[in-house]
Amino acid sequence: MKKISKTEAKKEIKEFFLDIKNKTSREIKKIKRLAMKHNISLKEKRKLFCKKCLTLYKNPKIRIKNKIKSVTCRECGYVARWRIK
Repeated sequence: MKKISKTEAKKEIKEFFLDIKNKTSREIKKIKRLAMKHNISLKEKRKLFCKKCLTLYKNPKIRIKNKIKSVTCRECGYVARWRIK
């Protein structure tokens, strides 16, 4: 495995999320590990995939109640909750 700098890692992550629609959970896991290794925050991009099984949210179940958005993964059933401003 080759060593890359933090700026190269940021560029690679940016390119990855441009075409995220046809990515596998294995590819998402690799890019997430790259971000963690270089201490790069994914910010809003982390809401595009499930935290537990790392699959892309294709058709998630979304509920909004008391300013909290709940997104249920169709693959593993994990419920991610985010506060809405």
